[in-house]
Amino acid sequence: MRYVVGITLDRRDRDAVSLALTLARSVVAPHSVAIELVHVIRGPQPDHAQSAQEREFQQLRKDSALEGLAKVSDLIPKSIRSTVTVHFAESMAEGLLEIASTGPCDLIIVGAASRGPFRRFTVGSVANALLHSASVPVALAPSGYLPPSRLTRLTCAMGTRVGADAVLDVSISSSVRHDVPLRLISLIGLDSSPNTPDGRSPADHARALLLSASQQVDDAVEVMVDVAHGRSVDSAVERLSWDDSEIVIIGSSRLAQPKSLFLGATANKMLRSLPVPMVVVPRYPAPDIAPDKDLSV
Repeated sequence: MRYVVGITLDRRDRDAVSLALTLARSVVAPHSVAIELVHVIRGPQPDHAQSAQEREFQQLRKDSALEGLAKVSDLIPKSIRSTVTVHFAESMAEGLLEIASTGPCDLIIVGAASRGPFRRFTVGSVANALLHSASVPVALAPSGYLPPSRLTRLTCAMGTRVGADAVLDVSISSSVRHDVPLRLISLIGLDSSPNTPDGRSPADHARALLLSASQQVDDAVEVMVDVAHGRSVDSAVERLSWDDSEIVIIGSSRLAQPKSLFLGATANKMLRSLPVPMVVVPRYPAPDIAPDKDLSV
């Protein structure tokens, strides 16, 4: 597995690296995980600069970034494989996507915007761009994230629209890969649709997915379901219990192009109240179309 971690050389780095470490330590085979710390510098590479002055300036920025990355790298224990990369691109998001596309990538991880409240999300420009264009899952670490020794639960926020089952498949694979219980949640707010497109209530939809998930994991991990009610989606989130050592996986909006991300309205509402990391997965092909690899985070 390969995690690409966006490093901005500010306080967000500890949050992002902490989440990467939590996930890496929790994988059944930690030696299979590689963490790549990536810092992006705007502008051309030194060798492609238009003038000697620009070349010198870009080289100074690269040298400074490498020094900063070395310090961040010290946060990662030697038992986990890690590398550092300085990349030149027009933006941080573009650079991370370019690095992710250079080989198999299971997850891009970034921290919440530095102005965000403690242990909550404020989606900055980098995360926003990734959440509306990435072709691989993107994980957001809340501000002030304190890493547990390992994950203890994985929560899948289930939608009710056609195609929402795809996120369930990713969640099932991930819970087995990390050997943690899987909780399925259905959020029912007064600002959300009361029924699924086929006429079932969210509670009935949740029970149907619980049965499907239980059959797929074949007793490999525990599966449970919670249905939360509230005046809104974010108030429903606040009614649920949350472990400090869990993450939430949610699917992309139906507006997303196939195999790409687009953060939907429900996920945006969840971010306002969610106290744990969130992973947004792309809109993969419909369940009857086999994906090109084992999808998990």
